[in-house]
Amino acid sequence: MKTIFSRSLIELGDELNSLLRTRLWLQVLVAMVLGVATGIMLGPATGFVSPRLALLIGNWVALPGQLFLLAIQFVVIPLVVASVIRGICTGKDSEDLGRLGAVTVSFFVVTTIAAVLIGVSIALIVEPGSFIDSIAVRSALAAGKVTAEPASIPDVAEFPNVITALFPRDPLSSFVSGNMLQIVIAAAIIGIALLSMPVEQSRPLMDLLASIQAVCMVIVKWVLHFAPLAVFGLLADITARVGIDTLIGTGIYVLVAIGGLAALFLIYLLIGWLASGISPAGFIAQTREVLLLAFSTSSSAAVMPLTLSTAEEKLRVPSFVARFVVPLGTTVNMGGTAIYQGIAAIFLAQVFGVEIGMAGILLIVVMATGAAIGSPGTPGVGIVILATILTSVGIPAAGIAIILGVDRPLDMLRTVVNVTGDLVACLVAQRILRQ
Repeated sequence: MKTIFSRSLIELGDELNSLLRTRLWLQVLVAMVLGVATGIMLGPATGFVSPRLALLIGNWVALPGQLFLLAIQFVVIPLVVASVIRGICTGKDSEDLGRLGAVTVSFFVVTTIAAVLIGVSIALIVEPGSFIDSIAVRSALAAGKVTAEPASIPDVAEFPNVITALFPRDPLSSFVSGNMLQIVIAAAIIGIALLSMPVEQSRPLMDLLASIQAVCMVIVKWVLHFAPLAVFGLLADITARVGIDTLIGTGIYVLVAIGGLAALFLIYLLIGWLASGISPAGFIAQTREVLLLAFSTSSSAAVMPLTLSTAEEKLRVPSFVARFVVPLGTTVNMGGTAIYQGIAAIFLAQVFGVEIGMAGILLIVVMATGAAIGSPGTPGVGIVILATILTSVGIPAAGIAIILGVDRPLDMLRTVVNVTGDLVACLVAQRILRQ
């Protein structure tokens, strides 16, 4: 009996080892759990190590994760350029390209506006700011009763300058600067130009771009082997810095933000189901690796190569669609960021007793939508954008200190929502182009 029991344990261990070796998503999931547990032990709540030693250990533990992000970012720009240009040039004709662009941009704009409205509505209904001791917070931040200045929509005369600022002065400076929106626009212009040229003239550049794309994907495959170690280090460092106690003080705000992100996530799954027939469970099963990696890295730009391969290989989206939609979505599709900014702005208005009115709410919707569409897909950028939105409606930007401690976990969740939106946009575009 003992021998049979021991043999069963050995077989079970072998099966688990085999599963871990062949399932990247499971490796990442295990690394996430171990990383959070390690971070809790290093954090101030346990007192196992001194804060100085915890900081030192956290920095070294996070090193593989930082190198992982740098390695991914190393290939992002050449992969975006090659993917957008080849995605445009491999289209059937200019009519397909026009429809694809119109469908993709419309989807991103509509879902981003809907996300902001969902976030603002939930925050107004639940009123998470009423659960905070506003007087104590204002005293701690040296901010008394705040009165909002009359909110106003930006002058229409400014929009031409805003639009011209989007276009690159020259492609090389845009590629060097790292401005993803200008990079996508420059690549799209080059792709459209190549599409209108004779095939024999465009073929050499297309072959070069195909080689660049292949090289980038090889590097990505190398880097993904170290993803579990990177995830472990990043989460251990984050948990050690943030701690568990920080989450308790702003618990209602965190729950409201999670609820808003969950609602948008479910909406995306429903849209994907209607567009492709892939059930929510099936969609999650096909995309779990990229979603877990997005959660761990908090950067839709960092996981863009894996998002692209997931769309093509797992969801069976045509290359023409995926290579256009995913890079563009990584740049302009920030529904998760938009819903978070709407909730955070209303929450802080409630904390500081700011009566923003309908004009302020409308301004929040407009600014959050525009800022989310124009924001880069990098960790922590939401806080920078939020400061601008708060100032525009008369809310002290110092209030960001209240939510700063819990921003990173929420950043991880909204990145998952953003990447989900990119993949669902591929399914929607594919469905409409087939009609």
